[in-house]
Amino acid sequence: MGRKGKKEKKGRGAEKTAAKMEKKVSKRSRKEEEDLEALIAHFQSLDARKTQVTETPCSPPCPRSTGGPSGRSGHRMVAWKRLLILFGGFHESTRDYIYYSDVYAFSLDTFTWSKLSPSGPGPTPRSGCLMSVTPQGSIAIYGGYSKQRVKKDVDRGTQHSDMFLLKSEEGGEGKWMWTRINPSGIKPTLRSGFSVAVAPNHQVLLFGGVCDEEEEESLEGMFFNDLYFYDAIRNRWFAGQLKGPKSEKKKRRRGKAEACENTSEQEQGVANSPEPLEVVKEVVDEDGTVVTIKQVLAAPSLAAGPPPEDEDGTLEPSRAPVEPCPRSNAMLAVKHGLLYVYGGMFEAGDRQVTLSDLYCLDLHKMEEWKTLVEMDPKTQEWLEETDSEEDSSSGEGAEGGDEDQDVDSGESGEEEEGCHG
Repeated sequence: MGRKGKKEKKGRGAEKTAAKMEKKVSKRSRKEEEDLEALIAHFQSLDARKTQVTETPCSPPCPRSTGGPSGRSGHRMVAWKRLLILFGGFHESTRDYIYYSDVYAFSLDTFTWSKLSPSGPGPTPRSGCLMSVTPQGSIAIYGGYSKQRVKKDVDRGTQHSDMFLLKSEEGGEGKWMWTRINPSGIKPTLRSGFSVAVAPNHQVLLFGGVCDEEEEESLEGMFFNDLYFYDAIRNRWFAGQLKGPKSEKKKRRRGKAEACENTSEQEQGVANSPEPLEVVKEVVDEDGTVVTIKQVLAAPSLAAGPPPEDEDGTLEPSRAPVEPCPRSNAMLAVKHGLLYVYGGMFEAGDRQVTLSDLYCLDLHKMEEWKTLVEMDPKTQEWLEETDSEEDSSSGEGAEGGDEDQDVDSGESGEEEEGCHG
């Protein structure tokens, strides 16, 4: 009886211990669940703060552009509708250079750049080309210059003469297409460094430039001062020919009646025709270099007959035609049908001469150039250069205006070809 009671007490004690343990485990589990829920809620609140949008009033951002062309020079740009279209150019560093043929558009509404990818074969990389909007809404590209390395430390330049049209495809917004064209007429001779403007009749005007003749160790340039026009409607080039002043026209009319009478006299006078007049001057450059310059004035033509007469019967004196000196990189502007040509440069041997003269031409009349700002004597032909240290007496004679100074100054005695004023 006693043993049985002890066994029953032992069984009830084990049950109580198990119940207590179960209660503790349950309590601990509930606490862990509560802690986990609190931790999850904490992280959720942190995530909510990160994604929360807060509006703060501020001034609008300034206009900016992204994805535009890389830094370059020699590129060309025109305005087309609400876009600025940029083409070509080059970038040169101390070690290398690169020429571009890419096309970018800058929106005047969003102030952002976008790169265009026209279809069809387009121009090769180049700089300094003609770029102008045609009356039909296309963009004309003509000529330009590029160079490539043929071997170490030797570059070879290329003056381009091909022509392309960049057209916006109909029905395809943002789609463009290249088309190569071959205009008829009298095309400009091969050159670079020409200047471009738009004439009053929407024709593209091209002036001046230089044609470089390159050898491995030398570079010589032939400079121009002629005019060419491109008619996009007829797809035709033609040279700009001056008609001469009105007095010349009157002289031609009067000369018809006198032509037969003067024919024999003109034939006899051909052998004794006057030669062009040379005006030789000497100037001292800023660095003390004595420069002998020459201006060649055309002689009056015998075939033109006698000088014209005014209404009162007096004879008008003949004068040499006025025109800009051959040059490259001049600046052009057209206002009220008048073409203005300012500055530019030309080379005389190893020297570069920067011009500061200003000329004007009436594009409606196409009669003659007018000088608005006189040319400095240094911008005429440079025959030779003499170092003042080697020939100080030549420098003194030039400063004093000595007309007896010998034209052939310097040791080499070789003439350097330059620009005829």
